[in-house]
Amino acid sequence: MEFVSIRIITADVARLVDFYELATGARAAWATEDFAEIAVGGATLAIAGTRTVPLFAPGSARPAANDSVITEFLVDDVDLVHEKLTSFVTDFVAGPTTMPWGNRSLLLRDPDGNLVNFFTPVTPAAIARRKDGK
Repeated sequence: MEFVSIRIITADVARLVDFYELATGARAAWATEDFAEIAVGGATLAIAGTRTVPLFAPGSARPAANDSVITEFLVDDVDLVHEKLTSFVTDFVAGPTTMPWGNRSLLLRDPDGNLVNFFTPVTPAAIARRKDGK
């Protein structure tokens, strides 16, 4: 089995794609006006419009309704990312903070309110876990 992507359903695909392009520095590959993918490292963030939901199952997903999933990006320096993002992010949940498991994390909300975490391993144990692929 291969884990391929996370998909966010939104009422405004272009707005969310613009946000994630700015936040990650990666360019989106557009399939249609209702679907784009942003490949970052070995993962893909898919962004799809509400018109795609009925293709799977009508009413199965609602835009801007996520309260349980955090999309995470590993970065070289979370503090530098924080400085960069302050020019366009309007909803920081928590500024750069070193967590008990050894990652320095920056938590924010994207324009639809989805939680996004940028993090950098900073303790020897967290750095070792990353090197081991865990």
